[in-house]
Amino acid sequence: MTKADKNVREVALDLLMRIEKEGAYSNLALNQALKEKSVPGKDTALLTELVYGTLKRRATLDFYLSPFIKKGTNSLDPWVLSLLRLSLYQMVYLERIPERAIIHEAVNIAKKRGHRGIAGMVNGVLRSIQRKGLPDPSSIGNPRERISIETSHPEWLLSLWEKAYGREEAEAMARKNLEPAPVTVRVNVLKTNKMELMERLEEEGCQVQEGRLSEDAVEIISGKVMMTEAFQEGWCTIQDESSMLVARALAPEKGMKVLDACAAPGGKTTHAAERMGDSGSITALDLHEKKINLINQQVQRLGITSVQSEALDARKLTEKFPEDSFDRVLVDAPCSGLGVIRRKPELKWEKSPEDIQRLPEIQKAILQEAGKVLKPGGRLVYSTCTVEANENEQVIKEFLEANPAFKFDETLIERLPERMKNNTAATGGQITILPHHYETDGFYICSLTKKK
Repeated sequence: MTKADKNVREVALDLLMRIEKEGAYSNLALNQALKEKSVPGKDTALLTELVYGTLKRRATLDFYLSPFIKKGTNSLDPWVLSLLRLSLYQMVYLERIPERAIIHEAVNIAKKRGHRGIAGMVNGVLRSIQRKGLPDPSSIGNPRERISIETSHPEWLLSLWEKAYGREEAEAMARKNLEPAPVTVRVNVLKTNKMELMERLEEEGCQVQEGRLSEDAVEIISGKVMMTEAFQEGWCTIQDESSMLVARALAPEKGMKVLDACAAPGGKTTHAAERMGDSGSITALDLHEKKINLINQQVQRLGITSVQSEALDARKLTEKFPEDSFDRVLVDAPCSGLGVIRRKPELKWEKSPEDIQRLPEIQKAILQEAGKVLKPGGRLVYSTCTVEANENEQVIKEFLEANPAFKFDETLIERLPERMKNNTAATGGQITILPHHYETDGFYICSLTKKK
């Protein structure tokens, strides 16, 4: 079957299987499918909706399906379960598509991929749901289990957030994760300013408004920003607003020597270069050689000359660089990514409590090396796109206990947006941003200084 023979639901099913079986990231798999023109242009929005929606609502969909599958959802072949989820998502959440069309399409796909028995079962399940209606999650007695089904988040994760932030915040965060994430771009101040960028994007068919948090941000309400000449000529970079705060927290100055220890795909590296007026030098490292290409592509498109990139394990910085050699060091550490569930809903299902226990050892090892290569009087910024205390505050606490030459940088708040000045989560030199606070990704930023 060629791509041209497939309709939008078959392509969506292919992508869901790739994400589940191969661990592909939903955003990258979708972008690739759109680039390859796997579906006609008019169907791209529907494809995006089907893939993200089915992933986001997975636990809720399984709760709805369970009473209609005698041996339980686990008894089904993975592709059959994905097909049922995909079809039920449309029936429950997409009002404009007639149910008969959804069922007809599901049965056809089941016939193509399986056999008549599977097609009959798919037909039977969806028609039973149509006749009998859905079970009601609000009847679940246990509050955490109910919220888990309603918001489609694993119970262990809600439990973790509840311990850290209280039930109300945990639920607010989970509900926010069901909403589409805003698309924001950062203005490249080396080439233009925000007003000029907004005007040009409007001329090129995008509807835009100023960002909600970062002064470098423009929010794209509609339109394909990556297809604009403004984007291709390096006037802007796609980046979440909370992520835009990191380079401001680092505050590198012209002529400085800067290290970005975990730099791919290069968003924060290039922002730092823009903040420095493209003077001085930034060394951008990443563990994987192929990710270095992503940094180089960004640097080239934005017209930046002050960045040198290379593949290196950030746990081995002192094997490559002398101690006390950088004015600023950024550690945007590898993390569980649970602050970006809105963009990568599969993370909810792929991550486990064990992953979250494993990561701090890596984070501490990188931070330890980063501290050694920072000059006395310099600034070290540690950031993650997760909201887990043991990857954030706990890592910093242990680092400070082991390294008395470092202390919290109390001036961090002065470099953050005005809106954040009264945020109770901003204490001393660190801040945790939850997704529902400012319509951004969940993020943690900590700024430390090394005594002279």
